[in-house]
Amino acid sequence: MRTYSKLKGLPVYSNSSADLLGHITNLCVSTQGFIIGLLMEGKGLFNRDRFLPIKSIHAIGDHGVMVDEAENLLTIHDLKKNYTYKTYSDLQYKSVITKEGERLGLLEDVYFSEEMGTIEAYELTDGFFADIAEGKKVVKSSGEPLSISKDAIVIDF
Repeated sequence: MRTYSKLKGLPVYSNSSADLLGHITNLCVSTQGFIIGLLMEGKGLFNRDRFLPIKSIHAIGDHGVMVDEAENLLTIHDLKKNYTYKTYSDLQYKSVITKEGERLGLLEDVYFSEEMGTIEAYELTDGFFADIAEGKKVVKSSGEPLSISKDAIVIDF
């Protein structure tokens, strides 16, 4: 289990050629709350942003992300054509509310299982001063689908 904040900026390498393909820029979450893959800023003029489906990721280490074949990566156009998703930047600092109407805080980070593509927990904040006084909250995921809107994230707690 790892957090997205530790993953952002990591280099992406090809297992077969050991080539540096780019760096992680974002996390893609399905509208039901499952991790579908990562966005990577491509290296070079013609290798623009790419989507790494979770199934094409061989391993995620502390110093890099390994993919089996660079050919398995999708373009952003293919991503938009084949998936309905939100990126982590779309979700960060949105209000997290339970199905019972209790506000838990603002989404700061997600803990996820790279093998399963599931969100395991949410790291929430109530602001800088509250974090210093009380600390950040970590809320475990129930595994149930969540609801994401432009205003809030509703979870089953």
